[in-house]
Amino acid sequence: MQSNNHAGKFARGGPGFDDAALPGPREAHERCRILVVDDDALVRARLAALLRASQFEVESADSAEDALRIMATTRCQVLLTDWLMPDMDGLSLCRNVRANSSDRYVYVLMLTIRSGREDLLAGLAAGADDYVVKGAPVEEILARVEVARRITHFGQALRSSKHENGRDSLIDPLTGAHNMRYLMKYLPRELERSRRYGHPLAVLSCDVDGFKQINDRYGRDAGNESLRAFVACAESCIRKDCDWLARVSGDEFMIVLPETKVHGAKRVAQRLREALASFPVVTKAGPVAFTVSVGMTAVEPKHERDGASKLEDVLRAADRGLYASKRRGGDHATAATVSGTRAAARGAQTGSKYDIH
Repeated sequence: MQSNNHAGKFARGGPGFDDAALPGPREAHERCRILVVDDDALVRARLAALLRASQFEVESADSAEDALRIMATTRCQVLLTDWLMPDMDGLSLCRNVRANSSDRYVYVLMLTIRSGREDLLAGLAAGADDYVVKGAPVEEILARVEVARRITHFGQALRSSKHENGRDSLIDPLTGAHNMRYLMKYLPRELERSRRYGHPLAVLSCDVDGFKQINDRYGRDAGNESLRAFVACAESCIRKDCDWLARVSGDEFMIVLPETKVHGAKRVAQRLREALASFPVVTKAGPVAFTVSVGMTAVEPKHERDGASKLEDVLRAADRGLYASKRRGGDHATAATVSGTRAAARGAQTGSKYDIH
């Protein structure tokens, strides 16, 4: 039975919680609505407050039946649900959502006291994307929810790109890099080529550290110049004939490295970090110094044992590495493995043995 001791579940979200650690406001197109489902009113209230403070839109339900009624009329990108509930439990709710949301994908994050391998496999079999063990630190909860936001954001961009007539530009007008539409059109092709020929493929997820503070201190023009400088620096660190990068939103970029294993990705990330740290960007508002956090992963089809990796698996692994770097204070690069069965969703595997200092 589920424990009724809720006092310490989210203790770090109570007094002493550091609001400065929360991400800043998101652009409208990146906003994400989360449906929190738990039969415990205190848990619901604390989760809702934590998520709203992190600029997420939140709906709440006290049962699976109530959650289904809300989802029938309100579009929610993420479902954060308790596992053990009366009447219909979290697994049944997840199966119901998967059976009735074919027109749009809902990211399901299971909240549970269960952490055994059999429980994990049962959750994945029911259609859950990830899970959080109750009592986990606030930072871990926010990191996993942020990954959910990014995955659904990528999915929406992919669906939108299918309706484009092909005449729109594939270039980001601000930085000159490829844009999200380019990424969602060509990264699946790179992955398919990697799978077909058994060649490795590496992907880096990059985020400019403290970009909001740059805009606040120096102004938006200086922030834009910093983004252009990042692109120029990144392009100098990759091969011109086959590697490429794309701006996916705000200060977030993806770098794609065909024919590259994880050790090659580590070298690119290290060159990029060292190049950015070696000199400040000259702007009209004065010199601006900044660093970058990097998450990376590599697909090596010849050695995959769990089946072919999916695009979602690759993006999720790169994001896990990125948020591991962010949790270390930024200016780090961390690699995470890709799993075709999504077993990497286990909290114990959030870290990585490929860590660059």
